[in-house]
Amino acid sequence: MADTDGLPTGAVGVIIPAGGRGLRFGAGQPKQFLELGGWPVLAHTLSRFDLVEAVDQVVVVVPEGLERTTREKTVEPFGFTKIAAVVAGGETRQESVYNGFLALDDEVDLVVVHDGVRPLAPIGLIESVIDAAREHGAAIAAVPVRDTLKQVEGGVIQTTLDRRLMWRAQTPQAFDRLILAEALADARRSGFTGTDEAQLVERLGRPVFVVPGVEENIKITSPEDLVLAETLIQCGRERDMRVGLGFDVHVLAQGRKLMLGCVAIPFDRGLVGHSDGDVMAHALCDALLGAAGLGDIGGLFPDTDPKWAGAAGETLLKITMDRVRSAGFELAGADLTLLAQRPKIKPHAPRMVETMAKALGVDASRVNVKATTTEGLGYVGREEGLAAQAVALLQRKNCPGPGSVPGKRRLGV
Repeated sequence: MADTDGLPTGAVGVIIPAGGRGLRFGAGQPKQFLELGGWPVLAHTLSRFDLVEAVDQVVVVVPEGLERTTREKTVEPFGFTKIAAVVAGGETRQESVYNGFLALDDEVDLVVVHDGVRPLAPIGLIESVIDAAREHGAAIAAVPVRDTLKQVEGGVIQTTLDRRLMWRAQTPQAFDRLILAEALADARRSGFTGTDEAQLVERLGRPVFVVPGVEENIKITSPEDLVLAETLIQCGRERDMRVGLGFDVHVLAQGRKLMLGCVAIPFDRGLVGHSDGDVMAHALCDALLGAAGLGDIGGLFPDTDPKWAGAAGETLLKITMDRVRSAGFELAGADLTLLAQRPKIKPHAPRMVETMAKALGVDASRVNVKATTTEGLGYVGREEGLAAQAVALLQRKNCPGPGSVPGKRRLGV
């Protein structure tokens, strides 16, 4: 579908050419499947487009014969939701893009092409290229050249080029579907092989607009690039962290089952609440929501809504973590403290950790549980009620790492 000016406004399809065998890399397997930060390089790339709301579907192009392996080892374990097809590539990148183009659904109106071995493209850059292509029909990411450029022949400088006019092309590159179809078809008819899709479109005399790219959007072409990408991923994780603090308190009363940390604890009283009164689970929900900037537990699970009457802390944690992931975050770690004179929770702490970690979809090593008394002071000291504090540390999901996909096989660490 296009608007009145003929510009694309419909579905966005992405082609990820990852059809190279990577023989020059010297790693014994294609570089797109090498491990980077605990994930295959290609999985990092796919994760970026899985997080872009404007993207409707993704076609992955891999070396012929590796289609099933790619699905089993690089797509399914990570729960990517937008993969429409995994198809075999050709002898050249251009042929691989063409094969991917043929696999797109008919409703796709704008096509994005992105190198399978560019795993660090920022989400914002992808969105900017898509927006520019919607406006102009064709757009690419590129960065200006900083070094002085010399044209050399036979080992001798012929001239110095004006670097102000020089840009280094990157991907993503995005095009109106009809424009890219025409460019691919024309190149096939004439036997022309270009270095990127923009060059094919340029041959038609159509303008291709440039969106300023970023230096960290590197292409993995050598072992040194893999080391650099690993460093950038780690820096990204450390830079984009969010902390949240949660607190909850409930009154103890006869005739109630005591739930703490999603585990039933033997005790003569339980906590009063609209839900199950689990102060530890509730404090952790508040910490998670606070870190993600999503308000508080009262807004998500109001005590005026009968739907949450008697709701288990485990259920509330699952729903909360789903919201946090939808906001683009993953749990890096959580620390909980129960304030209680009694009961003593040390014997139950391992099961609390295991149960809450399962509800959150993370490894148990990311959750810690402990307790303290108030030395007989206050409502806790008088055993009138229990309280809990929780701290949650979140990291942005667009810098993926081991353990950051819920309910799926986790790699690394």
